[in-house]
Amino acid sequence: MEHQQAPATVRNVTTPLPAKSLSGGTRVRGTRQAEVLSAALDGLSGFCSAQQIHAELRRHGERIGLTTVYRHLQVLSQDGRVDTIRDAGGEILYRRCRSKAHHHHLTCKSCGRSVEVEGGAVERWAERVATEAGFTNVDHTVELFGQCPECASA
Repeated sequence: MEHQQAPATVRNVTTPLPAKSLSGGTRVRGTRQAEVLSAALDGLSGFCSAQQIHAELRRHGERIGLTTVYRHLQVLSQDGRVDTIRDAGGEILYRRCRSKAHHHHLTCKSCGRSVEVEGGAVERWAERVATEAGFTNVDHTVELFGQCPECASA
């Protein structure tokens, strides 16, 4: 299990992004904005909101709009290149996907640390419920929140 800490520092690394268009013709690959967002995601140590990612980019002198950040994060999330969770307040948080396999997250409510967890029992339950209801092609999201060992002992 990987133990991640939130929020972020940005390092200057670029990862190729998918050649995909957003509504309105905005490209995700090959643009400077896509490259700086990719570098920011690579530098995140945990889940962060789009606003936090945008603020970090601005602190480093990048001129990128918040709407552009949201659009790029949406495409990257749909492509499975960015993990998303919804925090206790309902806000969507993002981080670079560390695993290619389907997985879930257990996130500390106090410090924001997150670990990727297998969810075999959840997967079997979701399949059973879908089958019983006659549904097919079912997706699901499971978000687990608690206190990590460090916060629980503090």
